[in-house]
Amino acid sequence: MSMSDRDGKIWKDGELIDWRDATIHVLTHTLHYGMGVFEGVRAYQTPQGTAIFRLREHTQRLFNSAKIFQLTIPFDLETVMEAQRQVVRENKLESCYLRPLVWIGDE
Repeated sequence: MSMSDRDGKIWKDGELIDWRDATIHVLTHTLHYGMGVFEGVRAYQTPQGTAIFRLREHTQRLFNSAKIFQLTIPFDLETVMEAQRQVVRENKLESCYLRPLVWIGDE
């Protein structure tokens, strides 16, 4: 299955959108120059439901990386953490790998 041909939701620019609508422009600065940061976050199925492993620590590291690159994240830490929880809930994921990204767009 193609990465672009999936059902589900992605959090982009402060809202959940359909997977297929999560696109960026071909002239996006980060695509050409690699100026962006990301974090890798795992979520696991537990008897109490899905648990995101060290969510706060991973999200804080994302913010720290953005600061080093002088990238502004237009959301606070709690909002980005809740976005990751939302993605897990909305997609009914039991175990997954989350990849929050911060990049310079085409504007």
